[in-house]
Amino acid sequence: MGRDWKAMQERFDERISKGKFGRFFKLEARKTSFMMELRAATATFVTMAYIVSVNATILADSGGTCSVADCTGSVDPECIVKENVGYQSCLARIKSDLIVATALSSMIGSVAMGLLANLPFGLAPGMGANAYLAYNLVGFHGTGPMSYKTAMAVVLVEGCAFLGIAVLGLRAKLARLIPSSVRLASAAGIGLFIAFVGLQAHQGVGLVGPDPATLVTLTACKSTNIDTGACIGGKMQSPTFWLGTVGFLIMCFGIMKNVKGSMIYGMVFVTLISWFRGTSVTIFPHTPLGESTYNYFKNVVDFHKIESTLGAISFTHFNNGQVWVALVTLLYVDVLATTGTLYTLAEVGGFIDEKGVFEGEYIAYMVDAGTTIVGSALGVSPIATFVESTAGIKEGGRTGLTAVIIGVYFGLSIFFTPILTSVPPWAIGPSLVMVGVLMMKVVKNIDWDNVKEAAPAFVTIALMPLTYSIANGIIGGIGTYIALELYERIVGWVKWLIEMKGMVVKEQNQVSATNIAYSNHENV
Repeated sequence: MGRDWKAMQERFDERISKGKFGRFFKLEARKTSFMMELRAATATFVTMAYIVSVNATILADSGGTCSVADCTGSVDPECIVKENVGYQSCLARIKSDLIVATALSSMIGSVAMGLLANLPFGLAPGMGANAYLAYNLVGFHGTGPMSYKTAMAVVLVEGCAFLGIAVLGLRAKLARLIPSSVRLASAAGIGLFIAFVGLQAHQGVGLVGPDPATLVTLTACKSTNIDTGACIGGKMQSPTFWLGTVGFLIMCFGIMKNVKGSMIYGMVFVTLISWFRGTSVTIFPHTPLGESTYNYFKNVVDFHKIESTLGAISFTHFNNGQVWVALVTLLYVDVLATTGTLYTLAEVGGFIDEKGVFEGEYIAYMVDAGTTIVGSALGVSPIATFVESTAGIKEGGRTGLTAVIIGVYFGLSIFFTPILTSVPPWAIGPSLVMVGVLMMKVVKNIDWDNVKEAAPAFVTIALMPLTYSIANGIIGGIGTYIALELYERIVGWVKWLIEMKGMVVKEQNQVSATNIAYSNHENV
């Protein structure tokens, strides 16, 4: 029976490979098959599927298009932070919109990458850019310097700028302008920033919280005061924190053993436990909001139409200086992340030739930028090529067919919005911390023995989580590097001037000595 199945599979693969479909994706030329591409796509999707609920949760923390006007029975701005039922219902709708928008933009990007560039890379809203948009630009529940609609306008313009850079072939030149130490440190700093978000109460497991004396402190409280954030019921007593910790350990053990989809397994475990009602860790408490959420969750399958975030773009306040800082920061992160990821994936897949280029490279950058433009119209942060695509490449994925199938998987996830919106923060928090863990590995490539490289790198890494701003870290790192570079050049110029002056004085002394000798000779 096993031999018959294997023979039938081989005949099927051969028929597909020799047909128009196989020739289009160059299955035979790249020594792969339909079934191999299917397995590769499944492996990649499993490892990056977490982004659907994680990205929606992060962006929903900004409040999206929700405002005080959505609060019920109050026009006081404080209603936003006091868990007003009307405002919370608006946030639930926003999160459903963002789940569909995340899945849809990921589907469009992955299918485009497969059909146009013929590369086995999955695309989705990138980690780092989403946190920057939610917590630095719009701010938690709209407390930042710009509105959600303005932030989406920034994403749109950034996508257009990136597309222009890709079309003109300026991407590599622009990337080389950034000091290597700052490039590497940015990834680590963003990782720490994302992990810090995952450790907080509203967005993650709640291990850290505010403190009037030390700014931050250990919490994991059983409950907190809504107004002051003060701990109630004792520290390290939060049952959701300990459940989230178990999920984090599951992720760690899985990655240790190279189990594909380990982050998903940890999230699924915590989420399933949290779905049981009547427990201290349930996401469906017996409250009006909990009942509403539970009733929607029971639908399981539902097609949610994007309402609030679709086309939520406004250029009204585009003359704000913060807008241009955001634009440059997003473009910087996008160019560096895309360049690094694409070359890493191409290296793993063996696509790079002796000249350092790979087939489909030019189109791949345009697909990445073009999908960011589409994503801004749907209401999500910039789209990125995911390094998790290495999981599929290791399974034998070599063509765009892998990316197309990944897109199909994302498309199917759109119909499971009730389930995806019911993933609790304490299930998402551990995945954010794990993303931070994985992003920290680049620090080993920084030359820590050279202060000119080490100081800018450290400033970049430290400022991102400590000032709660990715832009501050990048600006601080580049500023430090420029200051040290100018100092080195000025010192070099001063030394050169001193040496030149010394040479002139020496030459003058020699001329004087020669003249004196000549005069003495004449006198004799």
